[in-house]
Amino acid sequence: MCGRYRLTHVERLAERFEAIYCGNNEEIVPRYNIAPTQPIPVIRATESGREITSIRWGLIPSWVKDTSAARINSRSETVVEKPAFRESFERRRCLIPADGFYEWVRSGKLKQPFHFGMKDGSLFAFAGIWDRWKPPTGPLVESCAILTTSPNELLRDVHDRMPVILRPEHYSMWLNAPTSASGRLADILLPYDAGAMRRFPVSECVNDPANETPDCLIETAELIPAQHTLFR
Repeated sequence: MCGRYRLTHVERLAERFEAIYCGNNEEIVPRYNIAPTQPIPVIRATESGREITSIRWGLIPSWVKDTSAARINSRSETVVEKPAFRESFERRRCLIPADGFYEWVRSGKLKQPFHFGMKDGSLFAFAGIWDRWKPPTGPLVESCAILTTSPNELLRDVHDRMPVILRPEHYSMWLNAPTSASGRLADILLPYDAGAMRRFPVSECVNDPANETPDCLIETAELIPAQHTLFR
């Protein structure tokens, strides 16, 4: 699962993902504690290249009546089987940029967050899918979900799922593969190399999505031995 993440190096998005900004991007600012239902930057393919735009985190299928069907994640192993995700997976894929994400372990009432990211702190991209939904009143809503997979060695004792982190050499394939070739994408929806990543326990500040400051990244002592806790 991926239910909270950060994106702080927003000044590097265009260069890192070879994309141009599109639409209202005033809300694309450094974020330390991104939560579901909030607008988030995504990268999508266009006829002329790639665009960066903001859409809602929590995919609302185009055919539903209300937002109660929204989902922030989709299992990569079953994405082609689920009506809520299948068409988006085949036709509407995106990159969701990040430079870290959070998972929690619990012991009784204690809930400790861990931060996961690249060893060098660099930007990366989750595999995302998106859709458009027309509410009964108001404008179209564009929304997205993050694909998940089995955990690598770095996450296994903290959580039984992890977000799909795409390798840069797979960005174009993910964004541009035609519907007829979407079945072959399973080969790139794999756990990311744990050797390239780092984890550390962080401040309980991140437990509250209202907290949106660099304090969310303060490294703390590990209060709960992850291997002895129940998965969230």
